[in-house]
Amino acid sequence: MERGESARYGLGEVRVSEQSFMSQVYFWMAMGLGLTGLVAGWMAVNPALVMGLARNMGLFLVLVLVQLGLVFWLSAAIMRISVMAATIGFSVYATLNGILLSGIFLIYTGASIAATFFVTAGMFGAVSVYGFVTKRDLTSVGSFCFMGLIGIILASIVNIFLRSPALYWVITYAGIAVFLGLTVSDTQKLKRIHANGFQSGEVLKKLALLGALALYLDFINLFLLLLRIFGRRR
Repeated sequence: MERGESARYGLGEVRVSEQSFMSQVYFWMAMGLGLTGLVAGWMAVNPALVMGLARNMGLFLVLVLVQLGLVFWLSAAIMRISVMAATIGFSVYATLNGILLSGIFLIYTGASIAATFFVTAGMFGAVSVYGFVTKRDLTSVGSFCFMGLIGIILASIVNIFLRSPALYWVITYAGIAVFLGLTVSDTQKLKRIHANGFQSGEVLKKLALLGALALYLDFINLFLLLLRIFGRRR
């Protein structure tokens, strides 16, 4: 009898801990999105800054490269650095993204940006919940979507030269499907990471930050693709 109660208690502990871990992930993701939005909004009310960045391609490319470097650095070194360093790295990345995305406020109306954000949040929330609760193994979905992402990147590069409206929209809708699939897969992957027993405080915080970065990237890319559809140009 006591053994059965102990088992039930242990299961309850795992369930609460799992929810706590995912709460950390979503908290840091939300913080990153909030920081990106604040920085982009601040840049938008100073159009001269946005235009200056758009005209200085050298600086723009440097910021993009720094962003990419931060993602690779965090992914590779997360277990070797401190929680503080990981937090700062994630925050710097979100800040740089806000700077680079500020131009959307000069292209699209504020109302359409806000509406697209809420549409993105609804779609992201629905598929992320599915990824968390489903018992189906989504590993193959993640692998397929990753290959699809590589194809989309290559097609986007090709379309820089072709400038084909048809290919542009194929990339847009395919990209939406890919990032929805990645969101589902990444959510389930985070659940599995927790189930593997990484439950010490510092390790769990680092993994939560890394998971937040993955979901943040899924959300941002999904938002930008949906903005192509729902965004109203000024």
